[in-house]
Amino acid sequence: MSPPIPTPKLTDADIKLLSVFKTVAECGGVSAAEPALNIGRSTISKYLSDLEIRLGLRLCSRGPAGFHLTEEGLQVLSACDDLFDSVSTFSTRINEVRCTLAGTLRLGAFDHCITNEEARLSSALRLFSERAPDVSLEMSLLTPNQIELQLIQGTLDIGIIAMHRPSPMLDYLPVHSERMYLYCGRAHPFFDREPGSIEPEEIHDTSYAGISFNSPNLIYGQKLGLDPKALVQNEVMLAALIISGRYIGFMPDHMAAPFERAGQMRRILAEDIHYQSDYGAATRRAPEPSRVTRVFLECLRKCYAEPSRLAVPAGRF
Repeated sequence: MSPPIPTPKLTDADIKLLSVFKTVAECGGVSAAEPALNIGRSTISKYLSDLEIRLGLRLCSRGPAGFHLTEEGLQVLSACDDLFDSVSTFSTRINEVRCTLAGTLRLGAFDHCITNEEARLSSALRLFSERAPDVSLEMSLLTPNQIELQLIQGTLDIGIIAMHRPSPMLDYLPVHSERMYLYCGRAHPFFDREPGSIEPEEIHDTSYAGISFNSPNLIYGQKLGLDPKALVQNEVMLAALIISGRYIGFMPDHMAAPFERAGQMRRILAEDIHYQSDYGAATRRAPEPSRVTRVFLECLRKCYAEPSRLAVPAGRF
C-alpha cells in the first residue's frame, strides 16, 4: 500500500488558489464567480484543477449537470474559512503593534435598525470611514443567536442586538431602543373595529405570529400567553404574515409606519399591549477588542452623544 501523499506546505500561490475556490463555492459556481473574481471561466476552471492537483483531492463537480462540492470540498471550504479568519486576525494584531487603523471590521445586526430614527448606525459608519479609511467593512444581517455565537467565536467584531438576555461573555454599549406594538392587516376582523372596542382577551382567539428564537418578541408573547400559529426568523416575514390579514403580531413602530400609511396595517390595543426593546453594540469581553473595534465603538458613542450634528436621516421604505 502506497504511503499517503503529505499535505504540501502552503505558498502564496496556494493561498490565491484557495481564495478562488472559496469565492466559487460561495457564489455557487464558476459562471457566478466571474464578476466577483473578475477573471474568465476558463481561468477559474484551471485554478480549480491546479488546486485539486496540488491537494490531491477532488473538490467539486462542475459541468452541464451543475456545480456542487464534494465531501472533501466541503471540508476544504471549512478549512479555508479558518485559514482566512486566521490571516485576518494576524493582520489585525500586526496593525495593533504598528498602531495603524487597517484590516477588516466585521459587524452584524438584526433586521431593520436602518429605519429607526433613534438608531445612529449610519452616522457611526460615516464617521468611522473618515477616521479609518483603510479599514474594510463586512456587514451582515443575522439572528441574535447567530450574532452572539459569532462574537464569542471571534468571527464577528461587533453585533447590534437586543439586551434582554446579556451574555456574561460579552460587553454591551447601549445604543437605541424601539417600541413594539401589536398589528393586524387590512383583511383581519380587527382592522375595521372601532378604537377601544377590542378587548385584550380577544387576541387569544385569533392567530398570532412571532419570532422563533430567544428575543423580547418571544418572551413578551409568552408573557401574554400567546401560542404562535406561525414562526419566523425575521421581521420582514413577520410583516408579510400580518399583511396577509390572517395573523396579528408585534412590529417595531418605525418599520410598521409605511404599512400603516398605506392602509395595509393597523395598530391595535396600543394603550394596553406594547413593550420596548433596548439595543446595544456587543463585543467579546476577552480577549480585548482590537483597536479598530474600539475606534468604531467610540464613533457610536460620539454619534449617540451628539445625534443632531452627526445624524444621517433614517430611511423611508
